[in-house]
This record gives sequence, C-alpha cells and structure tokens, in this order.
Amino acid sequence: MPVSAGIPARIALEDGWTALGRSTGAAGTAGGECVFNTCLSGYQEVLTDPSYAGQIVVMTYPLIGNYGIVEGDGESSRPQVAGYVMRECVRNPSNWQASDTLPDWLARHGVVAIEGIDTRDLTLHLRKHGALRGVVTTDTLDVEDAVARARRLPPMEGRNLTGDVTLSEPRIEGEGDLTVAALDFGLKQNIVRQLAGFGCRVVRLPATASPEEILAYRPDGLFCSNGPGDPAAARTAIGTLRRLSREAPELPTFGICLGHQLLALAHGGTTYKLKFGHHGGNHPVQDLRTGGIDITSHNHGFAVRESSAGGKRVVEGATELEITHVNLYDGTVEGFRHNERPLFAVQYHPEAAPGPHDARHHFAEFVAAMEARHGRAPVSGA
Repeated sequence: MPVSAGIPARIALEDGWTALGRSTGAAGTAGGECVFNTCLSGYQEVLTDPSYAGQIVVMTYPLIGNYGIVEGDGESSRPQVAGYVMRECVRNPSNWQASDTLPDWLARHGVVAIEGIDTRDLTLHLRKHGALRGVVTTDTLDVEDAVARARRLPPMEGRNLTGDVTLSEPRIEGEGDLTVAALDFGLKQNIVRQLAGFGCRVVRLPATASPEEILAYRPDGLFCSNGPGDPAAARTAIGTLRRLSREAPELPTFGICLGHQLLALAHGGTTYKLKFGHHGGNHPVQDLRTGGIDITSHNHGFAVRESSAGGKRVVEGATELEITHVNLYDGTVEGFRHNERPLFAVQYHPEAAPGPHDARHHFAEFVAAMEARHGRAPVSGA
C-alpha cells in the first residue's frame, strides 16, 4: 500500500461515532472490531500479537512510537491488527536500538493507522456501548459513507480467525528433554521463549493438526495457544481437543487465552462475548486457592461462563473443571483446573509481552506436571 502520512483520514463506527484525524501509516481502508488497549508501553508487541487479527486497536496512552521499532521485539513476523488509532504518533523516536520509525513500519506493512484522535472520548464511548465494528480510512472523508462501510463488516461473533494466523506446517523451536506439542492458534513468540527457557523442545503445530499428528511427536505435554476470533467457531480445534481428552487423558495440558476457552468448550463448557473485552497489562487476577493476586496482561473479547456444583465454582457445562482464578475488575473467569487430570488453563497472558511478569509461574507449573509424569524433579526456569 502507498504511504499516506499526514493526509486527512477518518475513523467511523457502526453506531455513527466518527472523528477526523491524520493518516500515519498506509493509504486505504481498514475495517474490524474496534477495541481499546490500556498498556503504557509495548506497542510493538501489541501490534504483532496474532490475537488482534480482525480488530482495530485504540491505544489509550496518548503518545505512541517514542522508542521506535526494535528488531526482535515482535510477537510475530508482522503487524496483525486490522487498523491502529492513536492520539499522537512519534515520527522521530529516541532509542539507540530502533531500526525503524513506527509510521514507516506501519506503512511498509500496509497497516492503515490514524492519529489526532481524542482517544479518551473514543475509549469512553467503547466502554459505554461495547466493542463496535469500525473503519479507519483515507479513501473517503464522507461521514455517511464511512459509517456505512463499518456497518457492512461482519460481527466478531461466529468468526473463526485461527486459520488466518496459524503457521502452515510444523516447526520445531528450542531444545530440551521435554517435548511440548503447541497448537498454534496465533501463538505469541514470547510463549515459545518461556517454554524454551524451561528446557522444552517446542513443536509448533497448525491449528488444524489432528490428534494423530499431535501424538505422533510423542509429546510430554500439550499447549493450547492464544489466538483471535470467536472460540465457539473454531469447531475443528474443539473437536481435536475433545478427542485428545479421551485418547490421552494423562497428557499434561496447559492453555492460554483462546486455548483456555477452547479447552473449556472441548469439555462441554460455554463461552460468551464480553461487552468491550480485556485488553491491557493492568488486570488484577486472584487465585481462589491461595488468595494471592497477580497483575496480569490480557487480550481477549470472549470469556468462559461460570456455574456452581456441589458448593464449588465450576465451568458451566463442565463440572470437572473447577474455577481457580477470577478477575477482580469484573469477576469473570480467569482460570480453571481439571479435578482429576493434569490439565489447567488461564485466560490471561503469563508470558506478558507486553505487561507484568507476575504470572510466569504458570510455565513452571506446566513443566512440573510434565516432569512428574516421568517421575523426575522439575527443572529450574530461565
């Protein structure tokens, strides 16, 4: 796409909210579900997180791009967002490690972005009315035309986007005595780094991998990654996890974000769409078993539904999955554990990138489960 820095651009939402700003990326029109992210830094990681596929991301922090783009800091090889919205974009970053500026990098990768927007007002609007379909465009400044384009977009409900972000063939990363079969629904690179740091050989597998293909690697553990879209629409993945739960019930299993939702669905649970989702690095999550609280990184628009059975908090439709973690902002389910098998999952991102590192202990927990299966003492993490 051609560069369009500085020319007029418009953002418009399906309910008629609109604002005029300046383009700071590629020319054209980008459409998707509009959400806001509250991280103060880590914009490169946000932009390259595959979980943001199909979404326009609004940054609540008012100054973005001040340290440029740093080679190797991305969570994937390219930007994944549908569009990007900022209050102010820095064109002359101050960072000796920077290899590019944010505007040039966005333009080169074809990301339509806009600055000069009152992101406080837009964020409050999304909090009040929920995540909305929207467009960022340099093609038209006409309000009615831009709003009409937003209304023609498909809703996020019912969309399986894992095929847009998964890898096409298996890939092995890291070295170690433990083999982790990682289902790539939009796997962040820092998850691989964390697993490799604990001495794991990570076999990244496409989202469509069958149980036979997964078990052929004789894995010590199964990891279910983050990813975009409606979890209930990822029917192939749900079916695969359901079969694995029957055919390899002893296999230590760990899920993050979309993986958390898919594991719940595979065991008969249900999910629902949040009003405006959780996107940021400041969510307090409480462990119901210990009372301890971690400040955690989030990026999801759907959640697992809760119920009760025998006086315990469980996943609705899956009473064998006991809820272990909850969000202290809104009480939503943030984690569960199987009451008999070595299976657990969390809705948040213990690998962070960006965000706090409070919850990285979950990787050690996963490794300990794999080591226990072999009767070995756990290895220490990086």
